[in-house]
Amino acid sequence: MTGRILIVDDVATNRIVMKVKLVDACYTVEQEDSGSAALRAAHEKRPDLIILDVLMPDMSGLEVCRRLKADPDTADIPVLLVTALRDRASKMAGLEAGADDFLTKPVDEVTLLARVRSLIRARDTVRELRERGEYGAGQGFAEAMAGFEAKSRPGRIWLVAPGHNGAVVWKTALDDKVGGEVRVVPRETALTELTVDDSESADVFVISADLTDRNDGLRLLSELRSRPATRHAATLMVLPEGDTERAAIALDLGASDILYAPVDTQELAIRIRAQLGRKRQADRLRASLRAGLELAVTDSLTGLHNRRYGLYRLEQMMARPGKGIVVMMLDLDHFKGINDRHGHAAGDEVLRRLSRRLRAELRSGDLVARLGGEEFLVALADADHAAAVECAERLRRSIADMPFAFGEGGASITVTMSVGVAFADPAVMETPEHVIARADSALYSSKSLGRDRVTVAEGASSAA
Repeated sequence: MTGRILIVDDVATNRIVMKVKLVDACYTVEQEDSGSAALRAAHEKRPDLIILDVLMPDMSGLEVCRRLKADPDTADIPVLLVTALRDRASKMAGLEAGADDFLTKPVDEVTLLARVRSLIRARDTVRELRERGEYGAGQGFAEAMAGFEAKSRPGRIWLVAPGHNGAVVWKTALDDKVGGEVRVVPRETALTELTVDDSESADVFVISADLTDRNDGLRLLSELRSRPATRHAATLMVLPEGDTERAAIALDLGASDILYAPVDTQELAIRIRAQLGRKRQADRLRASLRAGLELAVTDSLTGLHNRRYGLYRLEQMMARPGKGIVVMMLDLDHFKGINDRHGHAAGDEVLRRLSRRLRAELRSGDLVARLGGEEFLVALADADHAAAVECAERLRRSIADMPFAFGEGGASITVTMSVGVAFADPAVMETPEHVIARADSALYSSKSLGRDRVTVAEGASSAA
């Protein structure tokens, strides 16, 4: 794993010792000797991680950490506070300042490197999600993605401990302190009480390393990381005091954070709140990315698939074995007159309502896409000739038989639609463009024969 790490310590010997350990692990290391220099370097060099001494002459590490976390340009950079201070108050102050961890000197090398790997991995995930979202914005998706907010709900914290009483002690101490719903669950529930997605699962798991048997918690961590519903959940692993070897294993298995027994419930609450914040940030980025991907295949006016995705999906449908594919081209009759008489806003509303009617008349696996303007593509899989013609007529009637009314006493707009139908014979190698061209030719025949009708392309019966 590569990464750029900034070491900040006013004692040169401390910096050199830390640098040797990190360079041996193939990290690029930068050094600064003061808090003010650290703030400048964070902006100019954009490190992947900052290892920060607490006691410095010009500015304490706590103040540097607070300033880094308060600045949007540096807030995402993980910070490890390192100090000779061992008192509980100093540790709590460091975590409250926004530090990702608080390590005491002399720093255990195994724990340090495991923590560095874990934090840089998490930083890379967030950066990748953000860059993908920014790329989507650059491709024209910014308007719909702007202002996106994930649904706000209390966080879900699940506690998995070896004994029910121990977990209840944690829960009692955490209730009303972490901004979420706290549950005590057995190991089996953590694995079985899951939905297909993560909408009902925990946001944060707190897991003892040893449950019924030694390392049960580590095995549970591996299972949670492998399942779609829980792979993005934050996990805090609780280990026996001084168990640095298994702490490193837990971090490498994907634990978001570690702490040692006996659990300090104030520290646990601080770490849970921090993990909830990071989980929500990642969830927002993923949801924003999904929204951008959805925009890439969706027509913004009607909500149907757009031309690009419609043609791609048709190509996929034609590549599958089956009875063959029915392709329909649909076009509204005299749509320009609707825009001229009632305005473009009314025309857009007609297209939106018409799209809903088309979708309601089709099966979930059928394809319906807006190709542009008032032209639509429909494709049916495994439909015979009679079923295809019946479907085309049903679509036509769903539009012609129900005028579009606008408000009480408003205009009632009657719309008709012409349809062309073509069959893609599975025994004949034919491109989507060729089938669409035949359906389009049949559509023009419907237009020339008076509109508001269905026309089947020549040769359809033999191809059915």
